[in-house]
Amino acid sequence: MHLVYADDKDNVYDHSELYGVGRSGDDLVELLEDDLIPLPPGATLVGLPNTRAVGMDPKTGKMVPLPGNYHAVGALLPQGYTRYYVPGYSKTDKSQAFPLFGYTAVVWKDGGFYVAAGQTDNPEKWNPENCDRGEVRRGVERLLEKYPDNRLYRHLSNCALGYECLTSSNTFLQRWEGGVPVSFACNAGCFGCISEQPEDSGFVSPQTRLQFKPTVDEVTEIMLEHLRTPESIISFGQGCEGEPSTQAKTIVEAIKRVRAQTSMGYININTNAGLTDHMRAIVDAGLDLMRVSTISALDDHYNAYYRPRGYTLANVEKSLKYATDKGVYTSINYLVFPGVTDREEEIEAMIGFARRTGLKLIQMRNLNIDPEAYLNLIPKAQGEIYGMKTLLEIFREELPDVVIGSYTHIPPVTQSGR
Repeated sequence: MHLVYADDKDNVYDHSELYGVGRSGDDLVELLEDDLIPLPPGATLVGLPNTRAVGMDPKTGKMVPLPGNYHAVGALLPQGYTRYYVPGYSKTDKSQAFPLFGYTAVVWKDGGFYVAAGQTDNPEKWNPENCDRGEVRRGVERLLEKYPDNRLYRHLSNCALGYECLTSSNTFLQRWEGGVPVSFACNAGCFGCISEQPEDSGFVSPQTRLQFKPTVDEVTEIMLEHLRTPESIISFGQGCEGEPSTQAKTIVEAIKRVRAQTSMGYININTNAGLTDHMRAIVDAGLDLMRVSTISALDDHYNAYYRPRGYTLANVEKSLKYATDKGVYTSINYLVFPGVTDREEEIEAMIGFARRTGLKLIQMRNLNIDPEAYLNLIPKAQGEIYGMKTLLEIFREELPDVVIGSYTHIPPVTQSGR
């Protein structure tokens, strides 16, 4: 389990003596055999800028910064895998924030790379290696030719070809879960927003937010093109937009038009669910799936990260419960971070939240953030920190009727059908 590090030209090495370590919150910790799995297909190794690699001397157990101009290395995991630890490192320039990605501890072991993570879902559909870029380009050309006046298809073509976003790529491949962004506005000011950051935030958004208001016709065209198979999903609320429910009128009308023409597939929304009245209208229009983004079921932690405007966590809970009671298959997009999500008080609060709302699915999603900036933002731990692996075990035991996964699922088929 040897330390992995890189030089200033991003050549990657494994150390002959020092062991690799991870971070849980602010603490550097030893990595154990049970914490590690082989580097998954579709994962990417990246250097952590402005850092010094840190390893453990196996003879003394001491944490040792690696001398010389060498920086720490982490892994970016595909969907389907939940990280247990952030890479071990020390910053050489604390004024510089990491790019907004979810970094996972990586080591060299038995002739290969291993990561401190576990598989929490079937990764096949979201493995970048299963997305043929040539097929995506041909899909873009075909749909842009078919709908030359649809601005949304033009916007999504940049997401698919420029950013290689898998959800927008699916829109052009017409498979699985495809995206249909609708909103340029948001009712939250998320600290780690990946589509819009204030100039003085210290972060650079990896994506560009939608800059126009789509028409109902544009939205409906994309939805009808995608909903062609029983298992297809079309989703409002993408990484390149704000909060979709701010455009509830457009969404409601589009859903009604689509469902007047086809019952095929599933209509999903990825949302913060803070605008309860808007969410009720969207549910009543014929929504099938709802995925609510959250980082915590504790108000102080939630508010520190999301910085909600005109709503509270209580509104989120009301929206979820309403949707569940109306037969919508509800889930949360749970933004998780080692040393925070696995705190005793966080676990207890989330179990209560899941029970009260009738959640069907918890999607474990690695939070894309600079670790120190995030830890400085949120409340300090109040109780024991159990570890991410133990957190998953507790959820499975305490919430036996809730699926633990990593991405949107369709509801299980019952004897009476959908």
